[in-house]
Amino acid sequence: MNPKTKKFWTWKNQAEGEETTERVLELYGTIAEESWFDDDITPKMFRDELFSGTGDVTVWINSPGGDCVAASQIYSMLMDYKGNVTVKIDGIAASAASVIAMAGTKVLMAPTALMMIHNPMTMAYGDHEDMQKAIEMLNEVKESIINAYEIKTNLSRAKLSHLMDSETWMNATKAIELGFADDMLTDDKKTETDEMPAYAFSSKAAETSLMNKLVASIRPRAVQPKEAPEPKPTEVKHGRSVTELMERLDLLKN
Repeated sequence: MNPKTKKFWTWKNQAEGEETTERVLELYGTIAEESWFDDDITPKMFRDELFSGTGDVTVWINSPGGDCVAASQIYSMLMDYKGNVTVKIDGIAASAASVIAMAGTKVLMAPTALMMIHNPMTMAYGDHEDMQKAIEMLNEVKESIINAYEIKTNLSRAKLSHLMDSETWMNATKAIELGFADDMLTDDKKTETDEMPAYAFSSKAAETSLMNKLVASIRPRAVQPKEAPEPKPTEVKHGRSVTELMERLDLLKN
């Protein structure tokens, strides 16, 4: 193998000629980074490494995601593996990495870890028919991702679809509450743990809320009705009326 090739996984405890009771797989970084577009790193290579030994496997994940096809293949291989697969999320399992996490016999999250799920994305070029094909492809990819989430969480497909639409970020407690994780990584040196509140954050909802506030702040205020003008004080008339002048003339004649 080309020494310059960068793999997106690392195996531990694989000394040649020795069998270990537990192997450790680290998935750190972007899934399929610098790999899925050449022949050096392939799904077959990952499969060969995974099935080259036996025993339980611990998978540490800290990944923002990446190629959903690569994630699907890794997920399938881990699901097919005969030993127990314990997934431990110590940083973030986002996007495609969250799909891989669903292959765990048990999924544990650090108290500081996060999980994020969202709709699949792609880039497309062409006319309206090409755009429609891209939309249909993304819909099918989304349904396949929901399959993995549904098997693990037992949530309804409608609920999972809504969480993906909202680009949902979950802390460990919320992920456990929704069924994406089974438990929290604990420190054996501590006998008691403080209860952590469940928290889920939707970036789409936050963006919408922010935009609504911005629009409200710049929207012209409603025009207030004009106040009725104060009545002018009665004007003081100067001089005499015609009637008064006529009466005055009559008095002078007499």
